Amino acid sequence: MHRLPFYFKLPGCSVTTPVANARCHRGNEQNRIVKNQPLMEIMWHLIAYWTSPTILLVLLPFLRPPGSHALVSYKPNIVLILADDLGIGDVACYGNDTIRTPNIDRLAKEGVKLTQHIAAAPLCTPSRAAFLTGRYPIRSGMDATNSYRVIQWAGASGGLPPHETTFAKILQQQGYITGLIGKWHQGVNCESRDDYCHHPLNHGFSYFYGMPFSLMNDCQITQPPEKDRVLRIKLWLNTQIIGLAVLTLAIAKLVGLVSVPWKIIICFAWFGFLFFASWFASYGFIRYWDCFMMRNHEITEQPMVVERTTSLILREAISFIERNKHGPFLLFVSFLHVHTPLITTEIFLGKSRHGLYGDNVEEMDWMVGKVLNAIDKEGLKNTTLTYFASDHGGFLEGHDGKVQLGGWNGIYKGGKGMGGWEGGIRVPGIFRWPGVLPADTVIDEPTSLMDIYPTVAHLAGGTVPQDRVIDGRNLMPLLEGSVQHSEHEFLFHYCGVHLHAVRWHQKDSGALWKAHYVTPIFHPEGAGACYGRGICPCSGDGVTHHDPPLLFDLSGDPSEAKPLSPGTEPLFDTVISRIERAVEEHRQTLTPVPQQLSLYNIMWKPWLQPCCGTFPFCWCDKEGDSAHPAL
Repeated sequence: MHRLPFYFKLPGCSVTTPVANARCHRGNEQNRIVKNQPLMEIMWHLIAYWTSPTILLVLLPFLRPPGSHALVSYKPNIVLILADDLGIGDVACYGNDTIRTPNIDRLAKEGVKLTQHIAAAPLCTPSRAAFLTGRYPIRSGMDATNSYRVIQWAGASGGLPPHETTFAKILQQQGYITGLIGKWHQGVNCESRDDYCHHPLNHGFSYFYGMPFSLMNDCQITQPPEKDRVLRIKLWLNTQIIGLAVLTLAIAKLVGLVSVPWKIIICFAWFGFLFFASWFASYGFIRYWDCFMMRNHEITEQPMVVERTTSLILREAISFIERNKHGPFLLFVSFLHVHTPLITTEIFLGKSRHGLYGDNVEEMDWMVGKVLNAIDKEGLKNTTLTYFASDHGGFLEGHDGKVQLGGWNGIYKGGKGMGGWEGGIRVPGIFRWPGVLPADTVIDEPTSLMDIYPTVAHLAGGTVPQDRVIDGRNLMPLLEGSVQHSEHEFLFHYCGVHLHAVRWHQKDSGALWKAHYVTPIFHPEGAGACYGRGICPCSGDGVTHHDPPLLFDLSGDPSEAKPLSPGTEPLFDTVISRIERAVEEHRQTLTPVPQQLSLYNIMWKPWLQPCCGTFPFCWCDKEGDSAHPAL
C-alpha cells in the first residue's frame, strides 16, 4: 500500500494540505515536521493503514492537474475599469515604449493580457451599451441609422432601454452592492425630468456618482466648441444674415428708400429673434445642459468644475471600496480620461513625451494605481477580480493644429468611429485575480467586451437572461487555462446599424479571417483617417462597398495591409462563402426594436433637462473642494 505523508497543522500556519503545510514549515525550526521517531512510527503505520482512503477523499478537491487554478467557492469582489478613447498602442505593456503606464503594466504582469480584445462598436454609447448588456447594440436599439451615432444631449429621450438587463442588475440580485463611478452616456430620462428611466440606478447600480453625459470641449470654457460645430457655424451665419437684412431694411425705411410698412419690418425682426433663440437656447448653454455631475438622482455640480473632476472621481471610487470592503461588491470605474478636452491636473502637465495627450494617459494610469492601492490596502487583492479595458480605439482625428489630441492604435489600421478596421475596435484587455488566474500570461484568442457580462454573472452565481440572445461568452475557462480556444467563432463588426466587417476564427486550422464589406474613405486621400470630416461615416458617399469583400488573414497580417484575392489565396471563395452563411444566420437572430438614437430621441428636449434649480436657472455647486485623504 502506498502511504501518504502524514502532516499536521502547527501553530502559525493557515494551510492544511500536505504540500502547502510542508511549504509553510520548511526552514522553521520552531514548527518543524515531526518524523522518524519510534513512537510516531507505530502511530504512522496505524493511521496510514486505516485512513489513507479517507485522506484521499478529503484531499481530492485540492489535487489539481498542472495548469489549473484554485476552485472558488466564494463570490469575489469585481472591479471593472474602463478608459474612454484609449488606443491599444497607448499602453506600455501593449508595445508603447514612450508613455509610462506602470500601474496598468502591473495589472498585466500579475494577471492575464488579451491581445485580441474587441469592442462591439467604435463609439462610446453603443460600445458601452454592449458592454453592459452582453449584446450587440443593434439588438437594443443603441446603434444609429443616421450620422448621430451617440446620445447627443443629457436632456434627450434616447438611452439604454429599461427592459435591458445589465450585469449590474444580475449581480444586485445576487446580493452584490453595485456602484458606478464616472461616465454613463446611456441616457437619463424618457418622458419627464425626473422619471430616470435610463439612469444607472434603474439599471442595477445601487450607487452612482459621475457624469450622466460625456466629457467634451464644450465643458471647458477655454476650448473651441465641439458639439455640432459645423451646424452651429451655419446657424450663427444665418442669424447674422437675418439680422443684417432687418437692419438694412430699417435704415432704408428711415431714409425713404423703401416703402415697406413698419409692421413687416418688425415681423422680420421677431422672426430673426425667434430663430436665434430657438438654437441658442440649446447650443448657447451646453456647459449647463450637459456638463454636470450627479450623485444618485441629485445633481451636485452644474456646470461641473472640470479641474477637480479627477480628484472627485478618485475620492468616490476609493470611498466605495472602503465602505463595502466586507463585500461582495461590483465597482465599475468609468474614467473620463482620455477623452478630449484632456482635462489634466497640474502635477501631470508637461511630464510626458507626448504632449497633453501623453500627460492625460499617464494621469489615468496614476488613477488606476490609486484604485489598485485601495484594493490592496483593504486586503482585497486576492478576493477581487480586476479588469481594465478601453471602450474603443483611439481618436485619430483629434488634433489642435499640428498637435495630436487623440490616441495611437499601434500597428492597427483606423481608429475611433471606424467599425471595421482593427484600430477602431481592438482595445487593451487585462484581468487580474491572484491565486485564481495565472500571472504574466498572454492570450491571443478573439474575445469581446461583451464577454464581461456572462463572465461576471457566472462568478456571482447568477444566470444570464434566457429570453434574449446574449452575444458574450464566459471567459473564465479561457482565462484559467482549462481551455485553449475562445468560444467565439464569428464576431460581427458594426458601424451604426451597418455591418462593415466579420471576423471568423477557424478553430480547426487556427486561421483568423476578416472580411470587410464596407470601409470608410480616408480624407485627405492616402491618410489613415477622415481628417477632413472629423470622424469617419458609416454610410453614404464617405464609404466604399466591396463586392467581393476585402479579405485579410489577421493571423499573418494583423495590420490589414495585404488584402487577399482568389489568385493569392486558394481558400478565398470557401472562406467568403462560409462568412456569408454566418452573416445570414446572424441576421436571422435580429428583431426590430425602437431606435434609441433616432433623430427624435437624440434631440434636446427642455422638459427632460436635468436641472438642480428651477429650469432654466440650472446651476449649483454642492461639492466644495474636499478630497479623499488618500489622494
